[in-house]
Amino acid sequence: MMGSRAAAFAVAVLLLASSGEAFFDIFNIFSPRAESDYFQNAFDGSEEQAAPVQTEQEEKGAAPATATGLTRVPPSGPLSKAALDTVQVAAATGEGPVGEWTIVSENSGVSPMHMAVMRHGRAVMFDTSTTGRSLMRLPQDNCRTDPRAKEEGTMDCWAHSVEFDYSTGGLRPLKILTDTWCSSGAFDADGNLVQTGGYFEGDKVVRVLSPCETCDWLERPNSFAEGRWYATQQVLPDGRFIVFGGRRAFGYEFVPAPGRMNDKANYMPFLRQTTDDVENNLYPFVNLLPSGNLFLFANDRSVIFDYQAGKIVRELPKLAGGSRNYPASAMSTLLPLDLRNATGDPEPVVIICGGALKTSFRFGENNTFKPALRDCARINLATPDAQWETEDMPIGRVMGNMLILPTGDLLLLNGAAKGCSGWGFARQPILTPILYSPRKEQGSRFRALASSTISRVYHSTSAVLPDGSVLVAGGNTNAAYNFSGVDFPTEVRVERFSPPYLSKDRVGNRPRIDAASVPPGGMRYGSPFTFRFSMPGEPVGQPDVKVTMYAPPFTTHGYSMNQRMLILSVATFTEEGRSYAVTVDAPGKPELAPRGYYLVYVVAKGLPSVAAWVKIQ
Repeated sequence: MMGSRAAAFAVAVLLLASSGEAFFDIFNIFSPRAESDYFQNAFDGSEEQAAPVQTEQEEKGAAPATATGLTRVPPSGPLSKAALDTVQVAAATGEGPVGEWTIVSENSGVSPMHMAVMRHGRAVMFDTSTTGRSLMRLPQDNCRTDPRAKEEGTMDCWAHSVEFDYSTGGLRPLKILTDTWCSSGAFDADGNLVQTGGYFEGDKVVRVLSPCETCDWLERPNSFAEGRWYATQQVLPDGRFIVFGGRRAFGYEFVPAPGRMNDKANYMPFLRQTTDDVENNLYPFVNLLPSGNLFLFANDRSVIFDYQAGKIVRELPKLAGGSRNYPASAMSTLLPLDLRNATGDPEPVVIICGGALKTSFRFGENNTFKPALRDCARINLATPDAQWETEDMPIGRVMGNMLILPTGDLLLLNGAAKGCSGWGFARQPILTPILYSPRKEQGSRFRALASSTISRVYHSTSAVLPDGSVLVAGGNTNAAYNFSGVDFPTEVRVERFSPPYLSKDRVGNRPRIDAASVPPGGMRYGSPFTFRFSMPGEPVGQPDVKVTMYAPPFTTHGYSMNQRMLILSVATFTEEGRSYAVTVDAPGKPELAPRGYYLVYVVAKGLPSVAAWVKIQ
């Protein structure tokens, strides 16, 4: 044993010496890091670098601790030099409208670290309970016991989760009992949000939130064999969920049924092999492929994984240049699956954009912020000798969000131009969203849109809404809710971004789905699905129209888990007076579209309708 340890040490020294990288303790990278590591830059040396202690104290000007419901946002001080150092790319106005930003709410009550859009017209937003008080109080008779308080029985009366009405800005506090810091989630076949893992007492918990006006979180403790902190959850064709990785968790588990507990995890050497001294393989990218296998990306490596057999069936080329998973935090998704004219399974193409150098977190510990990666890479997994094809974005980006718009284009937004994930580990917030059109030729796919005025870096989120606009929220680079005296104050404002297709000169002619014509039983796999829509102005023909089907994701830490779009094949298209009857072929199997609720859009001449919620089963 000692001989192998000495040999490993010698090899490590030689490799590091030849690479020129800073030395790290190779024998400690698999042992638990101190909690304070992830608060390294949160206080900028002004306070002890340790995890925050929950407290009822708040900044001067905040509502008193006896307040109920939503409390006001504390006043902010002058912006720091770092806060003023933002990045904007000139909008490509010569190509037409560039979108528009509006503020939906000045105060969301919590800073949304996690967000998902539910089918009853609400977005659920939630944070970690580690950061102490929020701006939304729970009712006095419905507080939670704080398991981390020094005195047993201490109550935490601040809500760490809210239900947000994105049409009105209305809020309803929700009660989470256990810490959801850096957790994961997905929707089940009935549209319930099934949410997993977290930190401390929450790392083995499964939580469920149903879409209704009075529903609250239900929690199932000790569901997992291993803690799942910074893990990724993927829905499977049979309706189950699989959860990969997490801090010091080198394997995967299936979410157990209610009342059941996992007695062991499934070890996966790939997840151990891809870790490093700063754990650049957290929140791995996972996508369900049409074959039923899973694409799994961690750090700079990717594989095709047969979860039923429990084995890797294909190793893919490395993606050079740096790391792509947390804390390097690139953006990634599966490009829309086009079922039109497909004789078999559609070709699955994965895209990964941005990220950071492998050493960015180490540099961040010394308050040095390296430029984010600028490359955007995609790989066609249907090709036997698949290779990554890369091109450059207008600017490097880390911690950004990547969303699939109803048209099939991608929206890249939020994040920073320097550094990596972590409290205080990034600089130069990017205010400009970028539109990426995957069907265009290389060199013409990126287009800069209208810039926001709000910096959203660490812990920011976004989501596509049924009307085709984008909800944008969150941003907290601090180890508590700090609204002044920090480089990037905690952000509780909620914005809506209207993409170019919703410009005022076009939106009046958007298609309108006749809700009464949508079959109440939803879609059936492999069966025709017929509904009607109308055009208020200019008529359209079948070549002008496509129907897209979008799975709303669970978004956290820049990654939208289970995001998925299908472009459906139109079987018949009939004009009926001022309206149109369209029949599409539903996806043929759950490997293409797992059971559940989807947003179905009609896109006419590039302009999407307001979506209809449709269940496929």
